Amino acid sequence: MSFQRASGVLLHPTSLPSRFGIGDLGQAAYAFVDFLAKSGQTLWQVLPLGPTGYEHSPYIMNFSTFAGNPLLIDLEQLAKEGWLEASDLTPLNDGNPEQVDFEQVIAHKTQFLKRAHERFFAAPQAEPQAKFARFCQEQASWLDDFVLFMALLEANDGKSWNFWEPAIARREPEALQAQRDRLNAQIQYHQFVQFKFFEQWQRLRHYANEKNIKIVGDISIYVCHNSSDVWADPELFKLDANTFEPAFIAGVPPDYFSATGQLWGNPVYNWEQAEKTGFAWWIKRFQVTLQYVDIVRVDHFRGFEAYWQVPAGEETAINGEWIAAPGETFFKALEQALGTLPIMAEDLGIITPEVDALRQQFDFPGMRILMFAFGDDPNNAYLPHNYTSNTVVYPGTHDNDTAIGWWQQASDTEKQFLARYFGYDSPAEITDINWLLIRAALASVADLAVIPLQDLLDLDGRSRMNDPSRNDGNWRWRYRSSDLLTQALSDRLRELTQLYSR
Repeated sequence: MSFQRASGVLLHPTSLPSRFGIGDLGQAAYAFVDFLAKSGQTLWQVLPLGPTGYEHSPYIMNFSTFAGNPLLIDLEQLAKEGWLEASDLTPLNDGNPEQVDFEQVIAHKTQFLKRAHERFFAAPQAEPQAKFARFCQEQASWLDDFVLFMALLEANDGKSWNFWEPAIARREPEALQAQRDRLNAQIQYHQFVQFKFFEQWQRLRHYANEKNIKIVGDISIYVCHNSSDVWADPELFKLDANTFEPAFIAGVPPDYFSATGQLWGNPVYNWEQAEKTGFAWWIKRFQVTLQYVDIVRVDHFRGFEAYWQVPAGEETAINGEWIAAPGETFFKALEQALGTLPIMAEDLGIITPEVDALRQQFDFPGMRILMFAFGDDPNNAYLPHNYTSNTVVYPGTHDNDTAIGWWQQASDTEKQFLARYFGYDSPAEITDINWLLIRAALASVADLAVIPLQDLLDLDGRSRMNDPSRNDGNWRWRYRSSDLLTQALSDRLRELTQLYSR
């Protein structure tokens, strides 16, 4: 679908300030929505919201593509509801308010979530229990597998599901029922935290929608091997028939971000089997996502036309090959099931005419990154004068440096070309590169413009969210306080937004 001219801000909820070491769905999230509204913005883009595993990447190691991240639950709201004592909510003094220490956060917040779960069921109340039961029933198609998976994962000390007892790994019905009976308390706990996550998320989304702000969610194309998704539907993935290990690994060949490509570690899809089912799992995935967001950014869109498949055991992504995917057939089935698709396509990387044709066939806006634009070629597709209107423009995304950090590392060629492009005699005349790129994004013909919060806050590369060239230390950035969202900043952003009819 095409979108009306609009703009917004990219910020994952974990980056919000809070007393508990990680951003959550509490007061700071509502303050951020208020800031967006005051600033004339109508989009809030987030990253995938699922429960994260290794290195806490929202994209690569989620335990479920359907579930929510319990670490985002607002503990203070649980206290207001009576499931916790407010006096017991000790803050997490982790020493660095600009970085999430996930290990400390998990231990700190989990103790309170378990306490709230115990109190919720210790003295059942009719209305909350009815809401809980209704949630479990409505979401059973994914929730039942997920909560059993999490309980089994904990019972097996985190070992991957293909190393569990064979009868459980193969999902033999009698073995699964025995585990449901044995792990009933743990299953109920995971149901409870999912219930509370989505209850709080829906409340926040409703608040945003009332202020004319749409939530842009994110579907990462791949899922983690050690996830309820692969355990529940192994036939949808290319796995070894005996060990259930991935036979092939997803990634991308060498590109802008890495000379050896990116090896993501996720199993690739068995698209032939998915097509036989009418893409039922994929349709359910989009249906569930659209219960909680207004627009879906589809990560790695080019993988729906062809994907990079690397044999398991390779140390880099170099020795892979492109395998065709049934993108046209899939999106037709999705459109038939869901109607008009509010999708944005992340079409970065190696984009062939076939990928572009697939995107255009379904009228999905593609992405343009200003940081990629200034290589001394006026025909560069990322330069604003080469955009079409059906485009989403960013100064940079969560995978890029901040605008200031990028400028500090940019080559002389890039700096000279950028200065010429924007009418400066010399790069030395440019004193606020982040606002120059923000203005360029908002002024462009692209229907949608999204600005990372780091660029609005004048932050350098130390506030980068993710560096795809390294595996550790990512996804941790937070801003210190909602006090940084000043009236002066709001006024400046609103003035540019109004000036360029967004």
